[in-house]
Amino acid sequence: MVAQKGRTVTVHFVGAGPGAADLLTLRAVKLLERADVCLYPGTYIDEHVLSHCRDDAVLVDTRDLDLDQIVAHLADAHHTGRDVVRLCSGDPSVYSALAEQSSRLDERGVPWDVTPGVPAYAAAAALLGKELTVPLLSQSVVLTRTRARSTAMPETESLAAFARTRATLVLHLAITRIRHLAAELVPEYGPGCPAVVVANASQPAELILTGTLFDIADQVEAHGLRQAAVILVGPALDPEARRGRESYLYDPRRERRRTARED
Repeated sequence: MVAQKGRTVTVHFVGAGPGAADLLTLRAVKLLERADVCLYPGTYIDEHVLSHCRDDAVLVDTRDLDLDQIVAHLADAHHTGRDVVRLCSGDPSVYSALAEQSSRLDERGVPWDVTPGVPAYAAAAALLGKELTVPLLSQSVVLTRTRARSTAMPETESLAAFARTRATLVLHLAITRIRHLAAELVPEYGPGCPAVVVANASQPAELILTGTLFDIADQVEAHGLRQAAVILVGPALDPEARRGRESYLYDPRRERRRTARED
């Protein structure tokens, strides 16, 4: 159960952000500093993020653990009176297995809470200096993935269906299938639609590949990317597309009420 106010919580799901140690929230850093145990996905999180932990904290790399083994560590820490942080790359609300882990903790009567983190797509957009929504062009962002050797996608969430919206697409966990995905998107977006891949955002190995649906797969394959990358697709990524498209919120022609301070 999500912990109720006033109840002692020892299990904390914490978003570690995209990778940089200084992109964690203040709350996340405080939780790491006092944690007795920290579980982290070693594939995505390095020693710089873990440097926020105490020197005597128990560090558990979960990359080779299954779900039940991870939950066993969390529950054991709780029952022995130790604070434990379960670090999730990016933000726990997306592709973190939060639901599976928390439901098992609920069955054991272990309270838990969640601290959000900077999601990978937001870090990628920041590096590009891009707003993913452009007035009168794209006002939606679709966060999705595709199926490879992973959980099946619902039939109603096909990539083709999302493409018909012509919204800005952010594809997670899909870099090894980029050639197939690009071909699937071309009928709706066109081969010249901007496509960007950001790998290891905010980390020393950071890499940005900018192209179109026609050539982005060639670039990805040439660099040998296999993981830790997000794919962004959509006309909102084209700097020329923004020209003449401005938000009504800040339009100088919009009628505004004068405040007491302005008077």
